[in-house]
Amino acid sequence: MEHMALSPAMIKVFVLLFLAVTLFVLDWVRVDIVGLLIMVLLPLSGVISAEEAISGFSSNAVVSIIAVMIIGAGLNRTGIMDLLARKIIRIAGKSETRIMVVVSGTVSLISSFMQNIGAAALFLPAVSKICKTLNLSPSRILMPMGFCAIIGGCLTLVGSSPLIMLNDLMKAWWTHNAAALNGAPFEPLGLFSVTPVGVALLLSALTYFILIGRFLLPATPKKEPETCPRLKLVDIYTPILDYALLRVPAHFSPQSLEKLAIGQRFHATVIGIFKKNLPPIFAPDRHTFIEAGDLVAVISSKENLKRLAAELKWNLEEYHHEFTKRSLVPEYGLVQGIVPPGSSLIGNTLEELDFRDRYHANVLALYRGDQVICENIAKQPLRAGDALLIWGPWEKLKKLHKNLDLVFTEVLKGEEEKPKKVIPALICLVGALTLAMVFQVKLSVALLTGALGMILLKVISIDDAYRAVDWMTIFLLAGLIPLGRAFEKTGAAHFIASQIINLAGDFSAITLLLTIGVLTSFFSLVASNVGATVLMVPLSMNLALETEFNPLLAGLTVAVAASNTFILPTHQVNALIMRPGGYRTKDYLRVGAGMSLIYLCVMCAVIYFFY
Repeated sequence: MEHMALSPAMIKVFVLLFLAVTLFVLDWVRVDIVGLLIMVLLPLSGVISAEEAISGFSSNAVVSIIAVMIIGAGLNRTGIMDLLARKIIRIAGKSETRIMVVVSGTVSLISSFMQNIGAAALFLPAVSKICKTLNLSPSRILMPMGFCAIIGGCLTLVGSSPLIMLNDLMKAWWTHNAAALNGAPFEPLGLFSVTPVGVALLLSALTYFILIGRFLLPATPKKEPETCPRLKLVDIYTPILDYALLRVPAHFSPQSLEKLAIGQRFHATVIGIFKKNLPPIFAPDRHTFIEAGDLVAVISSKENLKRLAAELKWNLEEYHHEFTKRSLVPEYGLVQGIVPPGSSLIGNTLEELDFRDRYHANVLALYRGDQVICENIAKQPLRAGDALLIWGPWEKLKKLHKNLDLVFTEVLKGEEEKPKKVIPALICLVGALTLAMVFQVKLSVALLTGALGMILLKVISIDDAYRAVDWMTIFLLAGLIPLGRAFEKTGAAHFIASQIINLAGDFSAITLLLTIGVLTSFFSLVASNVGATVLMVPLSMNLALETEFNPLLAGLTVAVAASNTFILPTHQVNALIMRPGGYRTKDYLRVGAGMSLIYLCVMCAVIYFFY
């Protein structure tokens, strides 16, 4: 192969690539900020024009992803997914293996036309109920479900971000390499072009968990260290912390919670104040006054509660029937909210968010990895994968669900569902797919038609449609698409391909597929699947061109391999199920290593022999 010189434009692109990967790995800033940073630096460095730098926002891929998110939210709002989950439970019976197969298979199908993290989050409450009813460990179900949700994104061309953007990336490469392709026209992949690969991967994953994976999964969720007592707050709720009822003596001078600083002084949380002849105050804010005669409900460890009572000279009372009765009112509930990767909450503390005053809800405990944090929760910077145990009015919890980047593992009472809109929602979904498949309407326009239909038919409001869009993903994608174009335009992709060819010699077709799969899987683990796809598609297609292999199949390999993210809890779905399943990183390494190897082998074999 002819030697290529490294040009100044290539050097700039490689520097920006190194910067992006470094920021992804070190996680100094959010991934969407990385995308925007690259978008700005590309035209400032003179690599591409300003128009090319912002073209990602108008790309077919970005518009398609926005539409898919809205359609998925609309289907969820009708309750059709919950109905489907109940029917699955009825079919699966009491067998752990059968439940795992039916739940995982169904989640993968749902994941083929909505976000995989949305499909997984949808089934979290159902899996929790199944496990409690049948006395099963969630750790035996959630990881197979999560892995199949990721694989489900490979069943259709709209199942994952890498596949949605694949045609755009391949078309851009095709245009720049028209001469080498002898003017052959670009033929985009169809909606179900990837389905044979996805089906084979799904069947292999289910077989893996039936025959091998079930012996590698942890038998029970990992027990939390006893940093906090594990007594019940109320009889129907999950065991959490010890609590006490403290009677304020007659000689006490009225003081606000802010002045008392109970949280800072005693590492305790005031969850309720009961005043004589007045309605109870649940989740009081810092301006609430405590007066003589009040009954104060406090959550903390036994030692801290005793110290609080002794120093403030409040009277520690026995379990109080009035408190139990008032705490069980239908308006209040306990939920677990998980901070997903890329959440705007990451890096902020509850104190900085003014959480309690704004939402009138109490965070009783913070679960992080193998640690249960019960003290100074408000001062802990939040991390991806953190689970917050939140207690408060359903109305406020619903507001939390809408306004904050939290994924709840329980169904929120009072969430407005629209079961009467099931038919209109299905019509919009089928209509969008029909436009794309039968009438060959551009995918973004077809999906946007379905999303708009859901809004016009009032399946979902326009405000909820905006909230349904994961804008972090959108800005990340819009920012990285220009990097892929710069990679190709400057000849950087061709340069890397030539270096690999010169170093490794001639590639066989299967060796090429395995090389592309391994490189893409690695970049997806340490950076993001979107970033890996943008970088690897032009590189892999150049390699394919040099080895006289079909470039379209090389691009398809990249988009499918970008979902091979099972070894670490870096994927959004893996981070989501980590806390509810009680998993540790070594569980992902143990179970995910075999899954990743099978994934690569099956993917390469199907693409090589079937296509």
